[in-house]
Amino acid sequence: MAEAKAVTTATFQKDVLDVPGVSVVDFWAPWCGYCVRMMPIFEELEGGMSDKVNFAKVNTDEEIDLAKQYEIDVLPTFLVLKDGQVVDRKIGYMPLAELKAVIEAHL
Repeated sequence: MAEAKAVTTATFQKDVLDVPGVSVVDFWAPWCGYCVRMMPIFEELEGGMSDKVNFAKVNTDEEIDLAKQYEIDVLPTFLVLKDGQVVDRKIGYMPLAELKAVIEAHL
C-alpha cells in the first residue's frame, strides 16, 4: 500500500504547486475520526492512481499557516489542484468511489 507524501509549509511549493498535472492534498489531523477513517481510502486511491496523480497529506496541527492559507475550516478537506491551481474542494468523509470520481473529473 502506498503512503502519501507528508508535505509542510516549506515543501508545499515543490511537492504540490510545482508538480504538473493533478495533485490531491488531504488536510487532516490525528485527533479527527473521519480523517483517520479516510486514510485507507486515500492510500488505496494513491496505490491505484499514483502514475497519473500526485498525492500529498498535510497535518493541520503541525502546518497551521498552510491550513489558514487554504481556508481549511473542516477536516478532512481534500483539495484537488491542476497545475498548481485549486480546481476542486471536498469536505468530510466520503466513499472511495466518490473521491475517485472527483479526482478523475480533473484528469
